[in-house]
Amino acid sequence: MYRVLLVDDEEDVREGLVVEVDWEALDLRIVGLAENGREALEMAERVEPDIVVTDISMPFMDGLELARRLRERNPLVKVVILTGYDEFDYARQAVSLSVDEYLLKPFSAGHLTELLTRLRAQMAHEVAEREDVQQLRDHYYTSLPLLQADLMATLLHRQKSPEYIHGKAKQCGLNLHGKRYGVSVLTLHMDGEQSEDAELKQFAALNIAAEVWTEHGAGHAFMHQEAIVLLYVDRWGEEDGEKRQQQALENVMRSINHYLRIPATVGSGQIVNTLAGVKHAYEDALLALDYRLVPGTDSLIYIADVERQTAGRLRFDELKQQTLTRCLKAGTQAELEEALEIIFREITVEHGRSDIQLYLIEVLTNVWKAAQASGEAMEDIFGAGFQLYTDLFRLPGLSEARGKVREVCLLVQHRIASGRQHVYKDIVEQALSFTKEHYADPDLSIQKVCGHLHISSGYFCGIFKKEVQLTFLQYLMQIRMEAAKELLRSTEMKSFEIAAQVGFAEPNYFSFCFRKHIGVSPKEYRKQTAITASEGTSL
Repeated sequence: MYRVLLVDDEEDVREGLVVEVDWEALDLRIVGLAENGREALEMAERVEPDIVVTDISMPFMDGLELARRLRERNPLVKVVILTGYDEFDYARQAVSLSVDEYLLKPFSAGHLTELLTRLRAQMAHEVAEREDVQQLRDHYYTSLPLLQADLMATLLHRQKSPEYIHGKAKQCGLNLHGKRYGVSVLTLHMDGEQSEDAELKQFAALNIAAEVWTEHGAGHAFMHQEAIVLLYVDRWGEEDGEKRQQQALENVMRSINHYLRIPATVGSGQIVNTLAGVKHAYEDALLALDYRLVPGTDSLIYIADVERQTAGRLRFDELKQQTLTRCLKAGTQAELEEALEIIFREITVEHGRSDIQLYLIEVLTNVWKAAQASGEAMEDIFGAGFQLYTDLFRLPGLSEARGKVREVCLLVQHRIASGRQHVYKDIVEQALSFTKEHYADPDLSIQKVCGHLHISSGYFCGIFKKEVQLTFLQYLMQIRMEAAKELLRSTEMKSFEIAAQVGFAEPNYFSFCFRKHIGVSPKEYRKQTAITASEGTSL
């Protein structure tokens, strides 16, 4: 159901619009009634209307200015202008303001219902266009190669959960389910080739490699950073998985040499057991490729042949880093405990003391970086002269080390959470202070306050309302009304002088707002307070 804001300075018009139109039948709901453009603008901040029906001629801010201001804040809002015949030429300016509809006065409920029905159908059509399945499908298949390349780049450079990778792969039409995975990187040696020729030959080499790779059922071949990446997906999990990969790689090299007569080198990393390990296999493949400059190496280089690899090496990989950092900065204690459980689950009796120490140093360094990024100093948390790493390694066993890491993480998590809340309060306090100092400025706005604080308006509005329980404009009006009441009680200043003193450029709008919020006019309020004061004196 779409939300509607009605704006007209005549009360009988507003009430007539509410009563005479069957809003529910139109799938519309009235969320606010405003008497003028300024009030409507303030109300729109709170109720966030989808449609605004407004008179064109109103005090304090006319309908066209209101439309312009609404468009600045929310370009998607629909605006309907109500106008008389004598204002029709003026109303046609609405076209340049992208006003969606206008209705000439006098009009019947039927005319407005017809207009709203048309506007409602237009909005539904716009939604349907965005959700058009065939159109989306066509766009999707056009973008499919880019989506696949993006997923493969993610696989090589970032560590995501298997669920995330398989979900994205399914969307892209790729099957990455396998028992084990391998990564090889193939580069062509085309010294002296023109750029255009080199690109064509790279493309030809990719087609050859992809064809051979597909024939072997080996996985996927794609271009990445001017090299051909061959992702091996072992779907069988047999002992000869490495042989299958080697045969496919040898056939790729043989075919490229046969058809293109271009020298090439392949670097191949160790086969890994998980998708998360593909990133490390890619890094190893690049490392193996660097050995092509070493005399006596073949054109097909396996990292295991040129470097001693430690089986089951402890890795504090990117996925663990991201999870731990998120839990420290914004997670619950239960989420942090779960992240630590995963981190320590990697450590087994097979790992040497030095490997475990290096692993835990990486974990604690990540904690330190998270604290630093959140503006917290480790010295403030643990005291001056603390020796985080030394204290850890003095502990007698892994169980004690785990307890120490947990203690450090919980302290840092608590400190970051407290600091974040303090930052929220500090921002709001600065905003309150700035508003109290500048409420007399008629141009004071959310944008001006945010500019002073150097933060976005969306972020500011969220934390301000959470902390103060009022929107900024409600708070500003409250401050101005309290200041006006004080001046009416303690001075002989005229109403228009007080209006200017508290931030109203128009005295009439000040009187309107005062009556709206206080219940009486400024003159009546001054009279009432004088009577109350005299009665108190006589007593």
